[in-house]
Amino acid sequence: MPASLFPLAEYWWFYAAFTGLVLLLLATDLGLFHRRARQVGFREAVLWIGVWTGLALAFCFGLYQYAGSKFGAAAAKQVALEFLTGYIVEESLSLDNMFVFVLLFGSFGIPAQFQHRILFYGIGGALLFRAAFIGLGSVLLQYAWVVLLFGVFLVFTGIKMMLSPGREMRPEESAILRLLRKILPVTPHLHGQRFFARLDGRLYATPLLLTLAFVEVSDILFAIDSVPAIFAITREPFIVYTSNVFAVLGLRSMYFLLAGAVHRFHLLRYGLALILVFVGLKMSWLNAAWHGHFPVGLSLAVIGGVLAASIGLSLAFPKRELKHSSE
Repeated sequence: MPASLFPLAEYWWFYAAFTGLVLLLLATDLGLFHRRARQVGFREAVLWIGVWTGLALAFCFGLYQYAGSKFGAAAAKQVALEFLTGYIVEESLSLDNMFVFVLLFGSFGIPAQFQHRILFYGIGGALLFRAAFIGLGSVLLQYAWVVLLFGVFLVFTGIKMMLSPGREMRPEESAILRLLRKILPVTPHLHGQRFFARLDGRLYATPLLLTLAFVEVSDILFAIDSVPAIFAITREPFIVYTSNVFAVLGLRSMYFLLAGAVHRFHLLRYGLALILVFVGLKMSWLNAAWHGHFPVGLSLAVIGGVLAASIGLSLAFPKRELKHSSE
């Protein structure tokens, strides 16, 4: 494994400053813009998508400028392309989370005005788990056999996603719900935007807490796929971490923009499966075939093309029942 351009021992302040900025943005989001529970509308979702995407691109440009002054133009171009590719990979794989979120909110009967609060705390927890996975991955991927194993795992996951049937959400039968009920009694009714409610002197968990627990667990499962996928693009833990964080931050706004239309993207699952297969092949075979590193620009083109094609074909050839319902 080549030496990192941003070793933790030397660039710990990069990680600290970036994490501090993210925490400040999250605190501003919840404390200023979403202090009261309310439904996030279409225009607001579009605005916030623009904000998060703009911040990601601004960060990429700043990283490019810094890498250029420190390591030269070639390294700067490589770093910027790796960040953009990792960001797009994580953002595209995160789209699959939205299908789960829609099913979860529907299963627990969570009104639209409380969904932002659940996703806010869910993403806060997701950032901690992603950081832990990335730290572990950066250590394990120093061994060639682990790289090969992760690559094969991603290929297998992509094939399984392509062949598996649609999701069926039955939270009442899950081990998570049984575990929570052993720890705390659960009230079937909402109590505003609270995760806990005290009734007759006894503390109860509300459906919001149950939904949050499912959101956290689902994100851990998604991270098992998405973190190795970005390590297939770059071996720089700092780029993996920052691109991952920016993609996760924009996920909430993407959900509120597309939640009502996710059923229209019926071919997206196959596009995401092909992306996983591609990055798995890149990690396990293509990098070695290209003398250690498959061209990141070509990776970006393949991933962007597959994602655009799966979305475009979904809209051009809607499911038959959707077609009939619109007539």
